[in-house]
Amino acid sequence: MHDDEPLTARALRLASESFLAGSGPGGQNANKVATEVELRVNIYALRLSPPVFARLRELAGSRIAGNGDLIVTSKAHRTQDANRQDARAKLAALLDEAQVQPKRRAKTRLNRVGKTERLKVKKGRAAVKANRGKPRASDW
Repeated sequence: MHDDEPLTARALRLASESFLAGSGPGGQNANKVATEVELRVNIYALRLSPPVFARLRELAGSRIAGNGDLIVTSKAHRTQDANRQDARAKLAALLDEAQVQPKRRAKTRLNRVGKTERLKVKKGRAAVKANRGKPRASDW
């Protein structure tokens, strides 16, 4: 394994492919031809840095199995080759997105006038809500 090898190339080298009979409509072609592609890559074998690893786990969500396999499927096309290319593109996009560090949110500062205005609006909403509900005997 080379350290200068791009992450996508390393993931595609470590990936295992399997073909499944696609579900859904398609008639006889769907019943007899296994065109759906399932790519499996173990995310621990990719040796990602901790921040990239955390972002990948968050982005992938339920596509990560309990053993650490990232499962990417494609069944949009009628041919194995087109689905294989689509699954590889999905994997590459997912890995590229995980490598991008999100921009830090800049804290906003509120001036004194803004604070007093916000509190005035809050008091008004509180008064509206306080007047809701069943009328009491003391209101008559």
